[in-house]
Amino acid sequence: MLWINTVAQTQELGMFNENTDVGNPQLSGSAEYDAATQMYTIHGAGYNIWFERDEFHYVYRKQSGDFVATAHFEFVGAGVDPHRKTGWMIRESLADTAVHLSAVSHGDGLTVLQWRTEPGASMRDPEDEIFFPDKDIDIIQLERKGQTITMRVAKEGEEFRLVGSHTLERLPKEVLIGLFVCSHKPEVVEEAIIRDVQINE
Repeated sequence: MLWINTVAQTQELGMFNENTDVGNPQLSGSAEYDAATQMYTIHGAGYNIWFERDEFHYVYRKQSGDFVATAHFEFVGAGVDPHRKTGWMIRESLADTAVHLSAVSHGDGLTVLQWRTEPGASMRDPEDEIFFPDKDIDIIQLERKGQTITMRVAKEGEEFRLVGSHTLERLPKEVLIGLFVCSHKPEVVEEAIIRDVQINE
């Protein structure tokens, strides 16, 4: 079943224009932006970002052409599920079945580049993901060049290291780019703090 959450909040959040729940999660998420510290606080629920559809909270804007997106991600609290997720997401649309590519930091420290190649396609393990060998990464960078997306990561004060790249043939010129939180537990809302956010064209 196709779910599109149409109740997008239009309050401007720093460099982003909107935030919304994608996929009709059981509990609503939210987002705040502190202009003084340039820090984003995002709350999100949702069963997962996987299989043939997704549930999460998304803070996003439209973006055309090539770009490099960089930010520092940090979960708040111990969390309930080790697979709670935050990170960058490039998305074809707000449809829960949309083509997307996500640079993901998990609650247990796992760092992954993952994607859906066709609308409604069931994401596969390990065919639709690239794992980074180290855990507890602080900074995630996602670069678009044409149809190819590259993920790099770094710990505070260290140089970026390559996670991997993937080419999404269906990716349109104009995409949605933004920050997300998914609790991996429908009955739980998790929180992440994101700072030092940059999108360079």
